[in-house]
Amino acid sequence: MRTIASSSGQEEAVNVRRTESADAQGINGLISPEAGAVFGRVNVIHLLEKANLAVTLANEREEILAHASFFDHPVGDLVDQTSWEPFLQKHFSAETCTPLNTLFLHFFVADTDFATASAKEILRAVFNAVAELEYILLLSPYAGVLEEALEEVFDPLQRLTDLECSAFICHRQEHCPKLLIRPARVEDHDDLMRIFVDQTKVLSVMEQPYFLAELIQEQNEENHCAVCESDGLPVGFISVTSDVDLKQLHDSFDLSELDGLYKLDQITNADPAAPPESREDPENPQTNPQEETQLTEAGKSSAVCIQFFVIDKNHETRSVDFIPYIFTVFPDVDLCIITVPTLSPEFLLLQSFIRLPPRSTNASPPREIYVFQRSGLRSVEVRAAVAADRPAVSELVKTLSLRESLLEDLDRFYETRRDKDGVPLQAFVSTVQSEVVGILIIRDEQDLQYLCARYNMESFIYFSHHRLEEHAHILHFVLAPSFQRCCRHLFKESLRLGHKSCLFHRLYPPHISPRWNSCVHHLDVLLDCAVPVCPRRQIVFPLEELGINAPSLQIREEQAPFALSLISRKLTLEPKVTVNARIVLVGASDTGLSFLEVLCFCPHLRFNSLTLVSTHGLLSDFDHEDIGFLSTSHAYSSRDLSRVPLHSCVSVVSGKMVAINRKSKHVLVSGGVTVPYDHLVLCTGLQYQAPRPAEVNQPDSNLQLPSNLFTLNDLHDCMAARRWLSANFVELEDNAIVYGNSIDVFTTVETLLSLGILGNRIHVVFTPPEPGVSCFSDPEVEKAVATALKKAEVQVHHHCLLALMNNGDNPNPLTSVTFTTDAETLNLQCGVFINLSNKAVDSEAFRSINDSFLVFDSRLVIDATFHTSDSSISAAGPLTKFSRSYYSDEWSNANFNSKEVGRDLAAMLLRLFDPTLEPAMETPPETERLVPLYGQAKIQGGKLPGGFHFLQVTKPSATQLTAPPVQKLQDSCLVTGRVETGNYFSLHLDSYEQVEALTCLSLKPLPLSNYLSLYGKQQQLLGQLSSCYRQGLIPDLHSFFRQSWCLALYHDRFSDFEQELQQITSHTVSGDVSGQTVQGDVSPLLLQDRSPAAEVRAAVRSSAVRYLSFNRNLLPMFAGPGQL
Repeated sequence: MRTIASSSGQEEAVNVRRTESADAQGINGLISPEAGAVFGRVNVIHLLEKANLAVTLANEREEILAHASFFDHPVGDLVDQTSWEPFLQKHFSAETCTPLNTLFLHFFVADTDFATASAKEILRAVFNAVAELEYILLLSPYAGVLEEALEEVFDPLQRLTDLECSAFICHRQEHCPKLLIRPARVEDHDDLMRIFVDQTKVLSVMEQPYFLAELIQEQNEENHCAVCESDGLPVGFISVTSDVDLKQLHDSFDLSELDGLYKLDQITNADPAAPPESREDPENPQTNPQEETQLTEAGKSSAVCIQFFVIDKNHETRSVDFIPYIFTVFPDVDLCIITVPTLSPEFLLLQSFIRLPPRSTNASPPREIYVFQRSGLRSVEVRAAVAADRPAVSELVKTLSLRESLLEDLDRFYETRRDKDGVPLQAFVSTVQSEVVGILIIRDEQDLQYLCARYNMESFIYFSHHRLEEHAHILHFVLAPSFQRCCRHLFKESLRLGHKSCLFHRLYPPHISPRWNSCVHHLDVLLDCAVPVCPRRQIVFPLEELGINAPSLQIREEQAPFALSLISRKLTLEPKVTVNARIVLVGASDTGLSFLEVLCFCPHLRFNSLTLVSTHGLLSDFDHEDIGFLSTSHAYSSRDLSRVPLHSCVSVVSGKMVAINRKSKHVLVSGGVTVPYDHLVLCTGLQYQAPRPAEVNQPDSNLQLPSNLFTLNDLHDCMAARRWLSANFVELEDNAIVYGNSIDVFTTVETLLSLGILGNRIHVVFTPPEPGVSCFSDPEVEKAVATALKKAEVQVHHHCLLALMNNGDNPNPLTSVTFTTDAETLNLQCGVFINLSNKAVDSEAFRSINDSFLVFDSRLVIDATFHTSDSSISAAGPLTKFSRSYYSDEWSNANFNSKEVGRDLAAMLLRLFDPTLEPAMETPPETERLVPLYGQAKIQGGKLPGGFHFLQVTKPSATQLTAPPVQKLQDSCLVTGRVETGNYFSLHLDSYEQVEALTCLSLKPLPLSNYLSLYGKQQQLLGQLSSCYRQGLIPDLHSFFRQSWCLALYHDRFSDFEQELQQITSHTVSGDVSGQTVQGDVSPLLLQDRSPAAEVRAAVRSSAVRYLSFNRNLLPMFAGPGQL
């Protein structure tokens, strides 16, 4: 907060922030006739959508005192936005104004009393926010009289012609001048120490009082110290040395793009790195010691390293002023290096540097390296590509594997300006001193309806304020490493020159062939400028019932799944917060994947070091429905994972965790891979354990498992079993034994039957059940499955425990098994044994946890914030339990929806890194012993014997330790259909008449997304479901929920509509409905009746019309106002 004074002397504490769409109403209230005379008529929402930078000045009460919007081109139609630079130089004396260092003021309004102070404060903040900015111009076709506040901060532009317009300029030097950089002197010591005390925790400075003075005094040709001055006082310090240990950096980081820091090509030879297949193995660099020594010696004069850097917070935005000075002091140096701890928050100086990745995940050092190349001081220009650029572009991309695709599209642009499908193309190049250092080729977006319906675009843009032709798709993007820091400028200029407002990038997973062979180098650079767009939950449309009222084919037709990123005008000047902390997740469970999903979709954060350790990697190329065997929670399908940018944001290490070294902070993975961490997250879940015959006393690690025994825990195991069965078992006559006691036993039997294995060859061997636990909570489903097994002639055996394999002989291959039962011993011949028994913590995970002395009490013990006994290790999911000090043994993460738990885990971690979140408040003493409870449903589904599609949605409930389970009231249960006819539907309402459970058993595929949306809905929203059922008007719930009116309930934004309705009804309770907006499409009869109830009905109807109109692309089956 800063303090400003009004013209009358009144003071206000204010804050300058980026403008939000919710500020529009307050901004409209500040518009004066004087503003209209200079800027013309303004649609504030449209202005905010298209502005490169929009800022608002608000006081402590969040009252808006002023607003300003800045664009990269002049106001109105004075000149085409692509041609303002020659126009400016023709009519005004402004030769130094370039697209890189200039913005244009398009709108300014302010509270009259604070107008002058607000203008100065906003301009100071804007110059601080954009380091390259030197000039702000006010160039408008409206020749109105400038407001007094603007007159004080803007100077008239010197005119060269008699062009009639408003033309003014504001210089950086008047509001946020560059800092003076000079050599440090010993007498600066006291001033600098005050900054060090406030800003750093460097022990060498704090514990040795004269360390800084000695450092300054001992300057020489290799070591130099400098300070930055403001008003004659030192406000920052930097110490630079040319004594750089290049060998250590070469061993730890991937320096291939910088020639290992040993020698650097000139700008004319600035090439991207070679493709991965042409690089030497980063694990085993092929450089002999003699060559390495020579390289190191040759590289001594090519790089300098920043040893100490500190600057006062009020001047931090001018940190970049040190960079030119460093290269002036060291004229023969081409690189400036700075290393920072991985846990260190990113400071503004680093935003001008390029981060170099570590050589590999297992060699990740505890520090990050950032590099700035001398060539980066040169000014970058962006222009449309011309034919003469082709040789330079070919040279730029010569080492990239997809260069031919890029060059083909470039040639099409030169020839026809269109691609092979006839879609318009545009190409732009980045140049430095006439040399091409980057290229961007974009294609007009043709699938806008699909993107709008499938991805949550409205989180970032309002589509109604963007013309269709303003959207484009990034086809190719290449930028030389030295100039990657200028990538935002490349995108900003391409949007301006191409008359575009939004750029989209599709990222396809490795196992899917993309629609376009896009050459993108580097992907990380592009994603750092873009925001990831979350996919939307889709409605399953009953097309036969809807007929011509169904959404358009372009929306419904499935495309290959991809992760979507967006770059818009208002994002080009909004840098992300970089997080370098090494976050390692162990386990690709639903909880773990949900945790990663939240981190990957943070729009303003960029996690550089996310690592997933999983037994079989990331199984996004397998789909449960195609493989079978295991039941599913419907948390993530293959398509779902493909639409999350996991492959671009997360490094995957395949293998099992076998040890945790808490002292060195690393995880040891099977195969000898070491993965260092700053924050370790354990989400391994529970797994079926290898069967252990009762007669065998060997440790698990010494057991020899037969080749025809399969323990199924994930899709990889299921795929391996499916392939083995198809190749080695289906055509034989041996028995298949399925051992366990869970729903997975039944889904596995159905998969075996679907493979063509006869039922009389399948033996289901149930282990003794846990007291009070059943595979199915609905007895009708249990009865239907038992009948289906009997009909298929599947042999069923109850209360069995595995005793012997092959009568105690060599178990490989497994030919016979022996079980103990309540009666006589059961002996079975065996061709394949599928184990689904004893779900527990994986033995390797248990040993890792136990040997690292984390508290383990049948499960890994955590507190209410997911922390284990080690503050840097968190855990969640069924692996965990709450500490006994909470006295809540009946509750654990396993009782809740795993995706919801994973999201909460991510929210806890984000508090450490997200500057937009308020610090966590201390827990009040009366609630610190409470465990967190969650409200989303527990979901289970799969395909059961008899061909039944099964879905069960239940409310989270405590584990019944002693008391019997609570029975639901009979009158709260709505049941239609019969299991015999394959249309069974059971739905439970709680005491508030909300859906708390549903069970479906159908011979037809279920509209899963639709049915999952029913959970938690009030029965009145479901068409007065309860009363209609009691009146016998609902013979089939499946048909009832397939009606077109229900589709609005399944929409992913219906929950927002519900919240709006709750606000309206809450006004009813308080007797105040005056704040509700009623649109003109409401019946005049309702408006004539001014009773509170009538006003509420009018407000509800108006809200419903807005909801249906706004979402008409997916809900065209509803008539809008004036259609009837």
